[in-house]
Amino acid sequence: MTAAPFRYQLRVISTWLLVLVVVEFINLVSGRSLTAFGLVPRHTDHLAGIVLAPFLHGSPWHLAANLLPLAIMQLLLFQYGRRLFWQASAMIIVLSGLTVWLLGRDAIHVGASGLVYGYFGFLLVGGVRSGQLRQMAIAVLVAVVYGGLLYGVVPRGGQISWEYHLFGLLAGAIVAIILVGKRR
Repeated sequence: MTAAPFRYQLRVISTWLLVLVVVEFINLVSGRSLTAFGLVPRHTDHLAGIVLAPFLHGSPWHLAANLLPLAIMQLLLFQYGRRLFWQASAMIIVLSGLTVWLLGRDAIHVGASGLVYGYFGFLLVGGVRSGQLRQMAIAVLVAVVYGGLLYGVVPRGGQISWEYHLFGLLAGAIVAIILVGKRR
């Protein structure tokens, strides 16, 4: 596993973040009309939300809370290589979204936090599975710095989609099992 060139990593991550900011700006000035494209469990007219929900947010503050962890997790995931970054990202988005659509409570689910949790799960499990010092060090770093994320998978009242957190975490772990081969 060789990391993608650093300039490529920065270009992809900054473009991803820019897309999130532009989508939030459009959503804000349109009276939150894009939120209608979020994920609503078991509603067939919201199936597109499986893929679109991670790009939508409930407020500028919701987006701001996701930007830094998303960028850091993406940078760390890129250490597994360019191809794996894109495969893992797509699989985590679809698997976590599909699981929330099937099992989540009846509400509009939006936000990149499911993807953040997915990256978190991937980096933890992938680091252990890889057997490589670099990836194991990343797993330890992620566990120490972001271990508090685990509190976000606990059901709580309010508007936080703990389902996206939980199913994102599980999706990331499953994707790591699928994509990261055990090396000695």
